[in-house]
Amino acid sequence: MDTNALKKFAQGARNLLIDQVTAKLDLVLEDSAPARREHPKTVRALESAITKDGKSQVIEQVAYTWFNRFTALRFMDANSYTQVRVVSPAEEATRPEILSEAMNGNLPDGAPATIAALLEGRTPSNDPQAEAYRLLLVHACNQWHGTMPFLFEEIDDYTELLMPEDLLSQTSILAELRKVMTEDACQDVEIIGWLYQFYISEKKDQVFAGLKKNQKITAENIPAATQLFTPHWIVRYLVENSLGRLWLLNRPGSRLAERMDYYIAPEEPETDFLRITRPEDIRICDPAAGSGHMLTYAFDLLYAIYEEEGYDATEIPALILTHNLTGVEIDDRAGALAAFALAMKAAARLGRRRFLRMAAKPDICVLQNVAFTDAEMQDVAAVVGKDLFTDELRETLGQFEQAKNFGSLIVPKLRDPVETLRVVAARDFGGDLLLKEVQERVITVLRMAEALSSRYHAVVANPPYMGGKNMNPGLKGWLKGTFKSAKSDLMTCFMDRCHQLNRPAGYWSMINLPSWMFIGSYADLRTDFLSSQTLTSLLHVGRGLFGPDFGTVAFCMQSSAPTESTLGVYRKLFESKVSVRPPSEIERLYLDKSYNRFSAKQTDMLKVPGTPIAYWLSDEFRKSFTSNVSFKSQFECKQGIATGDNDRFLRFWHEVGFNDFDRSQFDPDGFNSDRTWFPYSKGGEERKWFGNNELAILWKDDGRHLKDLRDDKGNRLATLKNLSYFFRPAITWSLTSTSGMLCARYRPNGFVFDTNGMSGFSTTPLYDEKFGIALLNSNFSREALSVLNPTFAFQSGDIDRVPLPGNISELRDAPPTETLIDLAKSDWDAYETSWDFTTLPLLSPDHRGDTLEDSYATLRAHWQGMTDETQRLEEENNRIFIDAYGLQDELSPEVPLNEITLTCNPAYRYGIKNDAAANETRLRADTMAEFLSYAVGCMFGRYSLDAPGLILANQGETLADYLAHIPEPCFMPDEDNVIPVLDADWFPDDITERFRLFLRTAFGEAHFRENLRYIEDALGKDIRKYFTKDFYTDHVKRYKKRPIYWMFSSPKGTFNALIYMHRYRGDTVSVLLNDYLREFITKLEGERARLEKLADDATATQGQRTKALKDAGVVSKQVDELHEWEREVIFPLAQQKIEIDLDDGVKANYPKFGTALKNIPGLR
Repeated sequence: MDTNALKKFAQGARNLLIDQVTAKLDLVLEDSAPARREHPKTVRALESAITKDGKSQVIEQVAYTWFNRFTALRFMDANSYTQVRVVSPAEEATRPEILSEAMNGNLPDGAPATIAALLEGRTPSNDPQAEAYRLLLVHACNQWHGTMPFLFEEIDDYTELLMPEDLLSQTSILAELRKVMTEDACQDVEIIGWLYQFYISEKKDQVFAGLKKNQKITAENIPAATQLFTPHWIVRYLVENSLGRLWLLNRPGSRLAERMDYYIAPEEPETDFLRITRPEDIRICDPAAGSGHMLTYAFDLLYAIYEEEGYDATEIPALILTHNLTGVEIDDRAGALAAFALAMKAAARLGRRRFLRMAAKPDICVLQNVAFTDAEMQDVAAVVGKDLFTDELRETLGQFEQAKNFGSLIVPKLRDPVETLRVVAARDFGGDLLLKEVQERVITVLRMAEALSSRYHAVVANPPYMGGKNMNPGLKGWLKGTFKSAKSDLMTCFMDRCHQLNRPAGYWSMINLPSWMFIGSYADLRTDFLSSQTLTSLLHVGRGLFGPDFGTVAFCMQSSAPTESTLGVYRKLFESKVSVRPPSEIERLYLDKSYNRFSAKQTDMLKVPGTPIAYWLSDEFRKSFTSNVSFKSQFECKQGIATGDNDRFLRFWHEVGFNDFDRSQFDPDGFNSDRTWFPYSKGGEERKWFGNNELAILWKDDGRHLKDLRDDKGNRLATLKNLSYFFRPAITWSLTSTSGMLCARYRPNGFVFDTNGMSGFSTTPLYDEKFGIALLNSNFSREALSVLNPTFAFQSGDIDRVPLPGNISELRDAPPTETLIDLAKSDWDAYETSWDFTTLPLLSPDHRGDTLEDSYATLRAHWQGMTDETQRLEEENNRIFIDAYGLQDELSPEVPLNEITLTCNPAYRYGIKNDAAANETRLRADTMAEFLSYAVGCMFGRYSLDAPGLILANQGETLADYLAHIPEPCFMPDEDNVIPVLDADWFPDDITERFRLFLRTAFGEAHFRENLRYIEDALGKDIRKYFTKDFYTDHVKRYKKRPIYWMFSSPKGTFNALIYMHRYRGDTVSVLLNDYLREFITKLEGERARLEKLADDATATQGQRTKALKDAGVVSKQVDELHEWEREVIFPLAQQKIEIDLDDGVKANYPKFGTALKNIPGLR
């Protein structure tokens, strides 16, 4: 089945149908529309529906109704369930067969006479075939009403009026439908489910886009937001290990297991199971039925059970539909498809004739909102009778007012609705239309209550997934009071509900997200489940089943308490929790019975704090939790600030003046600084031991601006926590991790920290912060955290539960934390984005050789030494903790090279997807680019070859300030803070010429050409091309879209010049205009004149004249571009003499110059 083609068709079909239905609606609603005369009641009903539900909702409903019918008719055509094909042509024909037959005089029984009149020309029409076909289609749908009323309601309403046009052309929706719904594809009714998912996928995208705008998921959007079509092999696992397992326990001699490829046999013989006498006794429910995938496979398995028991094949389908299967759904469209899918299962077994005679109908309960006013309750009492009108019934009748919102989670108060339903349905109110209408609504509620009250032998579901933050207020508030330990997500509420629907000792199975298995907010839910129910098997699937998802888990539960010896089977179908695999690969791993199979005692899981479903833990590892104190006993994990306005209060440190950035505030209780900006810890990339120190916070006057910030109602906007811990040394880590690896770092004194800059503080001299970092970066902690919360987020509560070694004095060696921190700090400070950067390592005397190539070779060897030493020490650190916990036989001390988080380590910096040689090439290129960046810094005076660290890094500093620091520099910075970046050496201070001078100064004249070739070879292009094409892109990336050098650039890039924002003054644009742009225009005009003269030179060759003429045209366009840019952009800016304030940051200052500066997405 080509699901890509199905997706493309279904999404296009939805848009096409909505457009066509909208067009028809507009025509029908016109004041002079014929429909108002010919179908007045229908038009009034349409207008009433629009008033009640809204125009877009009516259009959506009608469009999907026709999509359902078209796909259903095509499926039946392809399987010969229609006597004459309705939407499909006969072989070698192009028209639908039903139309061809009508044109030949063979009308269906009972078809309107109008059809023949149209086709014979007796009734005038602009398109008689199209009009006749529409009537034939309506008639066919009405004929199917008796057999499948759930999908083919009799069409006597506005749905017929709004039937789409263009159903006969070769580009029509029916023609496209036939292309994807081939006869081969229609051999499996699963195609209906795929089409349903793809049809609503665009609506799902719209709902999720709304979530980003804080729009909650309303009741009508829950189906679109939560629909996921379950892969067939997962469906088989769920059904075979619930229904199949139950049958095999009752029939030990059954051969059913031979056809159940996804069945997991019990680990030990079972005696406590639900007894079943005959197949008709089995009741199965899917409380979130969707398009019926679970139920259709349950039908197949039940059919095999009936067959094995010797039932007549012609009776089995009706028995299954009558006795065994119930689906509950909130989406009318999905419910209709689920019923259709089950009907088609019956048709496939019976053939067309027997199927049409079958009276049994699929039991799909589509929940409806039903409400009764207080006044109507008197009528209800008259309908049900005094004896049945109990408090329980009254309460139940009020439970379905928001049935579309609460769905199958509603637990009816009425314990036995079946008897009440029987009595109420039997009553006859004659001509009392009011009581009849009330009776119909009461019956509707009782039927829903019956579906939700029964105790099923097996319950199977892929429930909706929706976290609390995305729920509409009504749903969220209701769940809070109804499902106290499960309320955080719809899926966990459904776990609770499935257990309630299940009979004692019955089975329920589900696929959902694995978050409930580990995270702390579900600890009570886990404890309850593990104590009261038996987890018979579980598939920890990992990522990829539904694309790049967050992982999935499928499992089967028995509704009976476990014993001390109860064993479950667990399959871990992944190696890395971050890797995304195709569903077929995951299925292959499952079918390999030896792959990652675990058998675990359920009661053992209750022994680990928080009761995570840690099925893989050994007794020894479990003992590390039960026999040791927790991290929380010796450390305090704290969260800090959420500013409420990061654009105002946070900067990258390089944006502000360096003299106004205070790194020496160590005392949280004695604030004594007059500076504005302070180091700020906010998480960051995956990096161990040290680093990610790049932000600053506005904390002038001890944070007065932040503390005083209020909204219109006087409420403080910022969240300020744990202020007494500010500026203290700490362990820090990022809240989220892309790979799932916790990276703990040492944070020295002087920092304010964020809610995402998670922080740990020692509470005892025995375990200091550096010991805590060593523990958290160990392989033991990684394994412990994979038990406590194997997600991509590391909350303080997760860290709190990591066990500490029982006695630190028993460690055979002290962890090598100090050295590892020093190595990581040395690596961090080697790059100019560190505030402790002093000089480029390539220029350090320790690494410098006669040539740049020699210097790089020495530096690369040094980097490799750092990497190797860090790897050795990390593995030594792992050994220390592995020994401390006695886990030598379970954990390896090895650390993969790509997890040595040093920027100088290419395996970490670039990953290991490329081969080592490609990474080395990239590292050399990046190192040369960093050399050029440092050179530009020296050109602007930010750095100097004569002194370490920053020189000019404060507002408005000039060359005079530089010379005050360094009176006789070996390389003089640019005087006017404007450096042209052009395609040739038009100016003496052109960036390329300045770099060549820098290279000569730094490495000498003797090897200049060799060094220049080496750089260009590493970059893969000449220096000028790199500066004009790549430098600024690299700079913006290096400084994370907050560049310190700004590129003035004309619209087509003919003129480019850099300025340094810290040296910017109000006249800088005037300098650029008068000394560079206008002079460049003059030079271009001179070049144009030279070329025009050459083009007219009789002594030049024809080729020379032609080229000159062409080049003159190019230069002429460049001159025109720059004249316009000067007139419209640069001259007005120069007149304005714009001032900037470094404290405002790049995001506020950069846009002041509009289109004069090169565009950076997010800065305009």
